[in-house]
Amino acid sequence: MNSPDSSPTADSTPVHIAMAVAVFAMASLAETRDSDTGKHILRVQNYVKSLAQRLKTHPRFVDVLTEPYISILYRSAPLYDMGTIGIPDRILLKPSRLTAAEFEIMKTHTTLACEAIENAEKALGVKADLLQIMKELVYSHQEKWDGSGYPQGLSGDQIPLSARLMAIADVYDALISDRVYKAGVPHDQAVAIIFQGRDSHFDPDLVDAFIEIQDEFQAIAQSFVDTEQDMQRKIEYMAHAIAEHAEL
Repeated sequence: MNSPDSSPTADSTPVHIAMAVAVFAMASLAETRDSDTGKHILRVQNYVKSLAQRLKTHPRFVDVLTEPYISILYRSAPLYDMGTIGIPDRILLKPSRLTAAEFEIMKTHTTLACEAIENAEKALGVKADLLQIMKELVYSHQEKWDGSGYPQGLSGDQIPLSARLMAIADVYDALISDRVYKAGVPHDQAVAIIFQGRDSHFDPDLVDAFIEIQDEFQAIAQSFVDTEQDMQRKIEYMAHAIAEHAEL
């Protein structure tokens, strides 16, 4: 099993270290605004790496899942949900089901993030593999294998592999993790739910690999478990944010 890695990146050059720190800092800033704790970033980052490592010799993915690709994917993963920073608190922190209109606004977190990266690329005249994978993650992690996701309604292999990997990691962590407004489900139940989404929500080959290494996912979750202090900080933040909105 791949041991969970809490370091910013396996690369040791000053530029790579600085990039990893900047990415993680931006991701942590985005996480302060929603119901996730900072440990969520570490869990998801390591889930994606573990799943990619398992699949790197699979005939469908061997040409894509090279070690450099997996390294870039690992470094990019923390920012997959960065677009939520542009969603109003009244929607992002709402504990009850969103209305249809609110959900349409929530869905824009994918396009907001992608546009932000593209605008930065244009302004700085930069093109890089890291940014391409980052755009795939932020824009397409809510797509579904059967085409029922958003923002583009992509299906099957139209969905970038990076985003298909992230979809499983994101859903698994959402299922098992306690939130201010809900308790997480047991690991076995989360695995069963993901298996039910095989060939509908998720790429079936990715689900099969996930089932094979589910113990690795569970170990990662246990390595980066949320503490009572993490949850208390999140409760206090959400309480203040909701109170401020109520006063407006």
